[in-house]
Amino acid sequence: MSSAGGGSSLQVHAVRFGPGQELLGSLQEFVVERRLRAPFIITCVGSVTKATLRLANATATNTNEMIHLSGRFEIVSLVGTLNPDAHLHICLSDFEGKTVGGHVMGDLEVFTTAEVVIGEAVDLQFTREMDDGTGFPELVVKPRSQSKDN
Repeated sequence: MSSAGGGSSLQVHAVRFGPGQELLGSLQEFVVERRLRAPFIITCVGSVTKATLRLANATATNTNEMIHLSGRFEIVSLVGTLNPDAHLHICLSDFEGKTVGGHVMGDLEVFTTAEVVIGEAVDLQFTREMDDGTGFPELVVKPRSQSKDN
């Protein structure tokens, strides 16, 4: 299944999270509080002391290809969509500049800061539906309905 997206106006939100906050959960709370319907990460810089990532080998039948990181890491990239079932990928660098990345599962504990700029496609709505071809819930892009709660 693929979903045809359309053009949209853009609204930009900026937020900073502090030491000890869990980044994925904090981003999801921000999205709910602001009632964002088609949010995505524009940019993020900061640092974390923990991360749980699913690696590229994971499949719908073998989702246990994960790593749990602990230490001080710079966020060198964070990308993805932030609908209720967020799909984020992150790249982190360690004290030697070596990088590791993967699908964000959570446990992203902010070390000093996480400065995030979030975009919202204000004319669209992001949802996820199970895709029989991949075995994962995949992004579905729809025009935003004109109902009163939008």
